[in-house]
Amino acid sequence: MSVSRIEYSEKYQDDKCEYRHVILPKEISKTLPKSRLLTEAEWRGIGVQQSRGWQHYAIHRPEPHILLFRRPLGTDPQSGKVDPELERQAREEYQAQLAQAGRK
Repeated sequence: MSVSRIEYSEKYQDDKCEYRHVILPKEISKTLPKSRLLTEAEWRGIGVQQSRGWQHYAIHRPEPHILLFRRPLGTDPQSGKVDPELERQAREEYQAQLAQAGRK
C-alpha cells in the first residue's frame, strides 16, 4: 500500500468545526466503498494517520480519492473528545481572525 503517497491538507475551520482533506493515491481509492462514508477503523486501515476526533463526513463524487474530514472545534487530539475550554479558545481565535480579515 502507498501510505507514503497519502497527502494531507492544512486544517481550516468555520465557527463550528475544523476541517481537512486527505488525498489518496487513486489505486487505494478504487478499493473504497462508493456509496457510504468510512468508519474510523476503515480510514485508519487504509493508512490515513491523524489525531483522534476526525470524522469522514462527505463524499466528493467528482474526486472520490479525496476524503473530507471534520471535527468539532475544541476537540482534544489525544482523547477525541471536545474540551469546553479548548472549544471556547478556538471560537475566540476564529472570531479574532474574522475581525482581522474584515479590517483589511
